[in-house]
Amino acid sequence: MTFKLGKTPARVGAVKFKFRDFAVRAKLPKRPAHFGHEGLFKDWGMLANDTVGDCVIAGGEHETMVWNGACGKFVPTFTADTAVQDYSAIAGYDPADPSTDQGTDMELAAKYRRKTGLVDSHGNRHQIGAYLDLAPGNLEEFLQAAWMFECVGCGFEFPTSAMDEFNAGKPWAVVKGSRVEGGHYVPLVAKRTDLVVVTWGRTQRVTSGFFKKYNDEGIVYLSPEMIASDKSPEGFDLKALQEALASL
Repeated sequence: MTFKLGKTPARVGAVKFKFRDFAVRAKLPKRPAHFGHEGLFKDWGMLANDTVGDCVIAGGEHETMVWNGACGKFVPTFTADTAVQDYSAIAGYDPADPSTDQGTDMELAAKYRRKTGLVDSHGNRHQIGAYLDLAPGNLEEFLQAAWMFECVGCGFEFPTSAMDEFNAGKPWAVVKGSRVEGGHYVPLVAKRTDLVVVTWGRTQRVTSGFFKKYNDEGIVYLSPEMIASDKSPEGFDLKALQEALASL
């Protein structure tokens, strides 16, 4: 089965603030070898990404689910309709005009999530507080950020072989000669033997080789929804995180 992609080409320097600068100021602790939240939900929800190229928005809704679920809060409900509503607002998609299904820019979506927020099925908006650039292909940086902030957004140049692997239940790995079909966005939610991302309604394993070859952008988000009793599930203090971000 063929699903939709939907991330527009990466724009170098689009996200001003860098996670690497934050890391220097915050003096980050060493991350564990294995971590993550891939088991939070049995059904992550397709969120319309089987019919339209809204992967950036669907991924953002999955990230919001993780932030709330990881700290034991009520998890908001997202649907195909909520995803399409924000896809239209961010990228100009018109359900009556299929030609407008052109995908979404990651930085523009992050800006929208900070200023407006993604809508859930009850009409509530879920805003992020800040977002930082991750260096493309820098696996350790992505993993450090994913551990600290529960998940991170990954952009990939997506080869044909990866769709076949998804359908077969196999990890995404480098297949020589496979043609890139477009861009795709997924939240990185765990590190086990392989990386674990969420896409098209379920988790998907990703080899480090695939990540390093095809990752072309990434964003880590700071959301107030990842905080319970002033700390994140990993014990990071919200005030300290905000002060470190402010120092940028």
